Amino acid sequence: MTYRFNDEHMDLFFMAALGWGPAGGLDVGQVYHIAETITDGDPDTWVNAFALYGNYLDQQANTWRAKGWRHSAGEMRLKAFASYRSAWQFAGPGQRFSELYAQHQRTFALAIDELRLPATRFEIPWKHTSLPGHYFANPDPDAPLVLVIGGADTCHEDLFLTVGRNLLERGYSVALADLPGQGELQAQGLYWEAEAEKPISAIIDQLIIRFGARPGRIALLGLSLGGYFVSRAAGHEPRLATVIASTPLHDAGLLFARSVQAATRNQARTAFSAATLRSYQTTFWKAGARTPTELVDRTCAMRADPARVTVPFLSLLGGGESDLFTEQARTWHAAIGSTQKSLVELPAQTGADGHVQLNNRLRLAQECCGWMDDLFAANPDQ
Repeated sequence: MTYRFNDEHMDLFFMAALGWGPAGGLDVGQVYHIAETITDGDPDTWVNAFALYGNYLDQQANTWRAKGWRHSAGEMRLKAFASYRSAWQFAGPGQRFSELYAQHQRTFALAIDELRLPATRFEIPWKHTSLPGHYFANPDPDAPLVLVIGGADTCHEDLFLTVGRNLLERGYSVALADLPGQGELQAQGLYWEAEAEKPISAIIDQLIIRFGARPGRIALLGLSLGGYFVSRAAGHEPRLATVIASTPLHDAGLLFARSVQAATRNQARTAFSAATLRSYQTTFWKAGARTPTELVDRTCAMRADPARVTVPFLSLLGGGESDLFTEQARTWHAAIGSTQKSLVELPAQTGADGHVQLNNRLRLAQECCGWMDDLFAANPDQ
C-alpha cells in the first residue's frame, strides 16, 4: 500500500513516523504538515523538513519548561526527538547525520527527565567502543524484563516509541539497546555482525549485574533485521525465557543478496530516486561495505540454525511483508524444535499487516504481551 509518497523508502518511513504517534511521537496532523514541504524522492527536502520541525518543537518545549509546565514540555520534547529521529533517516553518512543524531539524543534525554520516566542510560563495553542503551524499570520489582533489538534502520531510542513504552505500561521492565551497525555505531567503526548472539549476551550480562535481571525472566524481542539477530541468539543464549521476532529472518544474507540482484535489474530499467540511493548508501555504511559485491560478502554468513532453537518462540508476520520475509518466517516456525511456539499472521483487516507492524504498533505490543503474559503466568517461579 502507498500511504503518501511514491518513493517506497520515503513512504515506509512516513508511515513509521505516523506509527510512533500514539506512544508520544508526532501526531497525524504534524506528520502530514511536514510531508507537505517534502519533494517526493528528494532526501534533502525530507531531512530539512523534519529537522526544522524538530527545532520548532524543541523551542516550544523550552518555552513551556520556562513557565514550569514540565510534563507538557516533556511531551513536546519527545515529539521533537521523533522529528529529529525521522530527519536523519535520509541524511546519509557524514556531518549532517552526526548533527541530527546529537539533537535526537539530547531531546530524548531531556524528554525522559521532564516526563520523569524510570530510565537509566547504560553503556556495554564492546571492542574498541561501547553499545548504548536505556533500561526502564517497572515499579514491580518482580516484573520480567524485555530486551528489544531493532533492525537495519533503527536506533535504540526510537524503540521506546515503537514498542518499549507499551511494554512498560503493560507490566514489564524494558531494555533497549543498539547492536553494531545500529544507531550511530557504524560511525564508530562497528558494523553488523553475523554472530549477533555475542553482543546480545554481553548486554544480558550487564542487565543481570547492574539491574538485577533474572535468568529465565528475560524475553528477547527483535524487529526487522533484529528478527535475524534474535533468531540467532535464540540458539545460543540459555538465559532467555522466550524469544519474539517480527519477523524471524534466519537467512539475512539471502535477503541482501536478493536485494542487490533486484537493484541491479531495476537500475537497468529506470533511474533510482535520490532517496533510494541515499538509503542504499546508508545500508552499505552499516554493513561496512563499499560495493554491492562487498555487501553480499559481508552479510553472507548471517544465518541462524533452527535446529538449535528450543526456547519458546513467537513469530509475527504481517500480511503485507515481502515474499522472502513470509517464506522465511513460515519456514523458521516449522523448523525450530521449540515445544512452545506460535506463528501469528496479521492480515490487512488488522491494520497491522505492514513491515514489523509499523502501521499498528499497538497490535505489535498486544501480541507480544499476550504471549508473554501466558508464558510467565504458567511459569511463575522462573
